[in-house]
Amino acid sequence: MADSLSLPIASIAANYDHSSLLSRNSAFSSRLLPSKCFSSGKNKLNLSSLGQYSFHSLHHRVSTIRALDSDVPHPLHKGSVDFKSKRSYEQWDSLTSTFSGAANIPFLLLQLPQIILNARNLLAGNKTALLAVPWLGMLTGLLGNLSLLSYFAKKKEKEAAVVQTLGVLSTYVVISQLTMAEAMPLPHFVATSVVVGSGLILNLLNYYNILNRRIWQIWEDFITVGGLSVLPQIMWSTFVPYIPNSILPGAIAFILAVAAVTMAHTGKLSEKGVKFVGAISGWTATLLFMWMPVSQMWTNFLNPDNIKGLSAISMLLAMTGNGLMIPRALFIRDFMWFTGSTWGTVSYGYANIVCLYIFNSIGREFFIAATVGLISWLGITLWRDTVVHEYDSPIRTLTELVFGS
Repeated sequence: MADSLSLPIASIAANYDHSSLLSRNSAFSSRLLPSKCFSSGKNKLNLSSLGQYSFHSLHHRVSTIRALDSDVPHPLHKGSVDFKSKRSYEQWDSLTSTFSGAANIPFLLLQLPQIILNARNLLAGNKTALLAVPWLGMLTGLLGNLSLLSYFAKKKEKEAAVVQTLGVLSTYVVISQLTMAEAMPLPHFVATSVVVGSGLILNLLNYYNILNRRIWQIWEDFITVGGLSVLPQIMWSTFVPYIPNSILPGAIAFILAVAAVTMAHTGKLSEKGVKFVGAISGWTATLLFMWMPVSQMWTNFLNPDNIKGLSAISMLLAMTGNGLMIPRALFIRDFMWFTGSTWGTVSYGYANIVCLYIFNSIGREFFIAATVGLISWLGITLWRDTVVHEYDSPIRTLTELVFGS
């Protein structure tokens, strides 16, 4: 039987040239202050001009963003950054970006076995084996990857956008294999191909700021309506047959999503309401991926014997891939990204490792190593972020993450 494919949350994964205020290749002062604050031909501060550019304004430009505004391009963050800590701050900026990009490795290792197995079954003429891979689940994950790709591309978070692009492409490969095995209807595959091709091209053009704003708005409306329609339907379907099988949740959500988007464009919503609608696509994609471990745990609860079919290495890779993106999400104060990545790390990767340990499917050494590694990584991430900002307590870091400055 084919193994199931786990997708990155970005994670599952994800995914933000960087829009972080402090580029790892640029000087802090030259990015924060206007050109008139520097002497001509020199990279030195002009104090007389600096007096006109108040430090109050400087603090405002680097203030943290609210969770509701986490989809704003080029987010301004980081409270007040002391010039004395500029070097360590930029080093951590660079390092978190590297961690985010490195998440591609565990996610790729996580998905390749499924693709290889499908290819072997196709070459052997064993099309029936591919029926074990649910094409509807793959399609749902693909929509989630596309939504998060748009989110991270809009924020110019390159590494996270690459993670999500990898998720889109790898899932599309699986869907193509399912179509060749006649496990997925051809019309659905053709429609999916159009959406994937359009989404990748539009995100690429928007990343380099060469896409018409109206066209991008149409694409955002599409993924908003699509994501909000799919999420409640998937949540409902998880508990079938214990609840009636119905398309009502998705239909109601579709109507509400269309109404919300229409009201946002016709000026019938407040400013906060418009921001809320604009953030729906990213949050629905995140919640969609967050629901995957819930579905897995529900399956484990109903069929405890199935836990033996889980791969401990796959769960470790899922935990590692999502965990690598946590420092970047915390650094840029992206509450949505942080929530999704942390949930994927703890509730999907680690929680399933705990289940495997409880049912004696893995040894104590493996479990202890995974536990110590996870706790150490989260602790170091929180400690390092607190240090580079010269805060007295990590509580302030978490407060800024959730509520802004």
